[in-house]
Amino acid sequence: MTKSVDLAKMSVPQLVERFTALALGQFEAELYGEIAKYNRLYDQLEAIERELKNRTGDERTALISLLAHENPQVRLDAAQATLAVAPAAARQALQDVSDRNEYPQAAYARGTLMSLQKGTRKPT
Repeated sequence: MTKSVDLAKMSVPQLVERFTALALGQFEAELYGEIAKYNRLYDQLEAIERELKNRTGDERTALISLLAHENPQVRLDAAQATLAVAPAAARQALQDVSDRNEYPQAAYARGTLMSLQKGTRKPT
């Protein structure tokens, strides 16, 4: 069981570090078919994104540096989280994951790009 973390007490660099660790955990969970774990980690990533968004000036911009991370899951998660604050960079990161055929992340990236193009996903 994972101990509860008070995200509000964490600094932005700590949140970015935690976001990275959770995304790497997702990568591993996906690799081993641990869907429940993947989903729990997703929920934790969403909580960090919300915390950053709610901070003065929308601190999701701190995740932009992760768009160049070596791991495709980290890049995918960072791109998803930064679509509203850095749309061009986030879309490019999604396109890069797709173009490199980094599966299964490439499929998620393509789905997001299609949703953005159709207008069924509107980043906030």
